[in-house]
Amino acid sequence: MDWTERLPPRPWFVRGVVLLLVVSLLAPSAVSAITYDQEESNLTKGTIESPANGSTVISVQGYHFQGQGNKKKPARLVSVGPKGNVEWVHNGSKEGASWFYDVDPMDNGNLLVTSTQRGGTLVYEYNPDTQEKEWEQFLDIHDTHDIDLINGDQLLVANMRAYNESTGQNNDRLFIYDLEEDKITWEWYFRSHYEKQDGGDYTNDWTHVNDVDKIGPGKYMADPRNMDEVIVVDRESKEVTMKLGEDGNYDVLKEQHNPDYLESESGNPTILVADSENHRIVEYERQNGEWEQTWQMGTSEKFNWPRDADRLPNGNTLITDSSNHRVIEVTPKGEIVWEFYSPWLPYDSERVVHGDGSNGPTMADHGTTGEYQVSGSANVDPGTGDRVKMSVLLGNTFSGTAIEEDMREYGEVWDQATPFIRPIWMNEYAFIAAIFAILLVLGWLIGELVYQRRRIYYGVKHRFA
Repeated sequence: MDWTERLPPRPWFVRGVVLLLVVSLLAPSAVSAITYDQEESNLTKGTIESPANGSTVISVQGYHFQGQGNKKKPARLVSVGPKGNVEWVHNGSKEGASWFYDVDPMDNGNLLVTSTQRGGTLVYEYNPDTQEKEWEQFLDIHDTHDIDLINGDQLLVANMRAYNESTGQNNDRLFIYDLEEDKITWEWYFRSHYEKQDGGDYTNDWTHVNDVDKIGPGKYMADPRNMDEVIVVDRESKEVTMKLGEDGNYDVLKEQHNPDYLESESGNPTILVADSENHRIVEYERQNGEWEQTWQMGTSEKFNWPRDADRLPNGNTLITDSSNHRVIEVTPKGEIVWEFYSPWLPYDSERVVHGDGSNGPTMADHGTTGEYQVSGSANVDPGTGDRVKMSVLLGNTFSGTAIEEDMREYGEVWDQATPFIRPIWMNEYAFIAAIFAILLVLGWLIGELVYQRRRIYYGVKHRFA
């Protein structure tokens, strides 16, 4: 008798069922991949209840791996018209940009762009009409998020990831680079004001200072994200004259981005900030020497790592909801009146007609204080909009059990990690289905190996006998 005749019949029915399941799970991803258009289909308007009063420029960070940009997920600037129409796209990845970060409207109608390149940072003035650079300046500093043009010809720079291995010193700093003199003319080092144990890894990304703004003569507001605080530095004395938050106090701030300085009608300092890891936008006003939270928008159920918020003159707030890949304008009570989806990871957005940053009233002056939730998203892919996030879904599913907190933490890791590994043309649920399909195929292959082990054994033995 032939040795193959001793094997049991092949389970074709089981294989057919598994194959059908795999095809069903992969079908949504296949359809998305076939219909995906890199340049246009992932730039999509959402809710447009009220047309914007002019263009909105969005700086999209872009995705890269080990400094190499991904052409399918490019760093780019996108200009969006009042009704959500794409006016123009500036693809920075085609010019060597790994990431785009801060973008500032200038008085002459041009844009000041901060771009991470391989080996340093490039800042330049971009003319949207001619699609050309008016001037550019390369700085030998790594992964810089914010550079502002001040006093006509000086660059105010937030310099992070500046550890010097040879000296053992961390050189994270603020500095001013004079374009006319072609040199640094002022520096302020974080190591002179913080201990090594503060913030993040002292030998790598210690402060992650992602923003610096001139808020008055010789007054610079900076955002050392990893210290969970916003500070104001005096240029002359080099002292920290104001501070909001403290390292590890997540009730106030948790790894925030892009704070804006406002003042109330009575002169009270006010800070509007994207409280990124708390997944909210929050506003604090300094009253009688103490910071008081006056307004909050959103929670982790609605926002996913917001990184910019600008107060508009009409009292609305323009919010860059990064990991939902969208920019929204919301009323003081959270109703979305304008929404645009712009992957890959929008970082900064500006309503050009109003200039850089916030130019509107504080919420206390507006008469709208308290905590509000965002509503009215169109929920257009590739953003997830107002959909329930994995951390919320798992937390609610296991609510009241011993593993509730663990499941919420796993969900938060998922929410933060998947935007970096999920193809932009694939929505979150198609991505989950694809993972199940891959696991099912792996399980199928392992099962086949186990089932066919005797056939494989005798086949190998027969071949080499």
